[in-house]
Amino acid sequence: MRSLGKMSKVVVLSLFEFEGSSIVPMRAFAPQAKADGHRRGWVRCSLALLLTALLAPWCAAQSRPTLAPLPPMGWNDWAHYQCDFTAQTILENAHALVRTGLAARGYRTVTIDDCWMLKDRDSHGNLQADPERFPHGMKAVADAVHSLGLKFGIYEDAGSQTCGGFAGSGVPDGGGRDHFLQDAKLFASWGVDYLKLDGCNVYAAKGESQNAAYRAAYRAQSAALHQVARPVIFSESAPAYFQDTTDWYDVLSWVRHYGQLWREGSDIATFDAKAPNAPRFHSVLWNYAYNLPLGRFQSPGNWNDADFLIGGDGGVTLAETRSQMALWSMMSAPLILSSDLNMLSPAAISALSNQAVLSVDQDSLGRMATLLRRTPSSDLLFKELAAGRYAVAVLNRGSAPLRVELHASDLGFEPAGCRFASTDLWSGTREPDALSLQAEIAPHDTAIWKIQPAAACGVPARTGVITRLASGRHRDVEGYALCLASSGDVEACSASEGQRWTVTSSGALESSGRCLAAVDGKVLMQTCGSSDAQRWEYTLLGDLVNRNNHLCLTGHKANGLTVETCGHSPATQIWSLPNDPGYR
Repeated sequence: MRSLGKMSKVVVLSLFEFEGSSIVPMRAFAPQAKADGHRRGWVRCSLALLLTALLAPWCAAQSRPTLAPLPPMGWNDWAHYQCDFTAQTILENAHALVRTGLAARGYRTVTIDDCWMLKDRDSHGNLQADPERFPHGMKAVADAVHSLGLKFGIYEDAGSQTCGGFAGSGVPDGGGRDHFLQDAKLFASWGVDYLKLDGCNVYAAKGESQNAAYRAAYRAQSAALHQVARPVIFSESAPAYFQDTTDWYDVLSWVRHYGQLWREGSDIATFDAKAPNAPRFHSVLWNYAYNLPLGRFQSPGNWNDADFLIGGDGGVTLAETRSQMALWSMMSAPLILSSDLNMLSPAAISALSNQAVLSVDQDSLGRMATLLRRTPSSDLLFKELAAGRYAVAVLNRGSAPLRVELHASDLGFEPAGCRFASTDLWSGTREPDALSLQAEIAPHDTAIWKIQPAAACGVPARTGVITRLASGRHRDVEGYALCLASSGDVEACSASEGQRWTVTSSGALESSGRCLAAVDGKVLMQTCGSSDAQRWEYTLLGDLVNRNNHLCLTGHKANGLTVETCGHSPATQIWSLPNDPGYR
């Protein structure tokens, strides 16, 4: 841990004492002159006090229970209502969570998003709830939510103003005092259990990078939450403000030190009351596209947030509702509903509360699915679960029905004749001794199964496609990622055999019986052996570094593969590998 590394220096320092202008080892219990004893005693006490002051916050943080051991679940008003809500809106949806049984399935945190406060603070510098929206104040709403057996969440911003122009917690534009601790204390007094901190209007001082300014703000909010006597789950929006920049992966690497979940990119499409049936599935696919390759940043207690569940709301069909539920669950994403819950159909509620699908999302391993195969119209996903089980899903992005038949070898199991028990999670149909998974999948729908292989099947290989960020262009689902091919190119994903890779235990990348190697500055396929030229180190930022020459695998669509000096997260050097176990 970076923070512990700094503190270890203080621990070492405490074993020494000052003597003149130098530092020498402490000679405990050695006889000293009386004056020297007083001086050394004072220094030791001072160092002990300093050590206690520095380590106390860290020790307290370590002793805290994990706030979000499983992906958070709940409801938020934003994607359906935006700023058009009142206390009554919030409480009607809170009651609907209970009435529909969604709360009993785990959707238990009710969060109010932007626009809840006035634009100015009061004379004491405190935030003020909008009296027209919340005539009885915010604590009354929190108390009412708690009385239903639910948790209560609130929204603020790391900048001087929220995205809607209301009072933010951050440093004012031009510099000055922030309000992170003051606001955290106010939220605790209201009974807040969950804080979503957005990232509009964050001030960067002259000479300070945006990355550094955001990190300072989110670090300050995290520290403030640790000082209040109430556990508050912290949702960070910082990465979303760096999507499409080379700093995106840097931000994704530090948010886990401060909060429990983070939105990485674009907001999901909001409901439009003027066009209530406007299609929104493309937005679901876009958020899925940018979230899926980021499994290396996620681990229990820290979650990649692909944004709200809008299934069942206007512009989302039942098939699309099932797809979002299945895809978010395969990614172990937070499940935060954002719709008018009182308008959901029974079929939509049934899909959103499907216990079997929810158990895939809430699995204790917290793994994100790996992409085994991609065609222009479908994705095959595979996810390791606890207790030797696995989840399998097939997304049909196309406009025609898709017929699939999957065998154990398609999932990475090697032994011929590997059999498994399977359950179709939508229908509940069970097959105790299956050789394959079969389904006909409607357009925009997703099939999902749980399987438990027989002992003879062994452990599946770490296999699937290796993708590279193509351009990151906003909402370009089809062009977002390219596939590494054993031909020596990066190309459109097509499910060809040459796009299927196995990551070996030694760090080799194997496809079609040969291994990727870097020799004399060139990248080529070789007969697999023990050479370091065939070994690749995978970094948190997404680099594939050759162990022999310490250069990064670089994929140019026009010029094929090369190895080059590792840069600051250029798209050509960012890779996503199969079955990544989580952050380093």
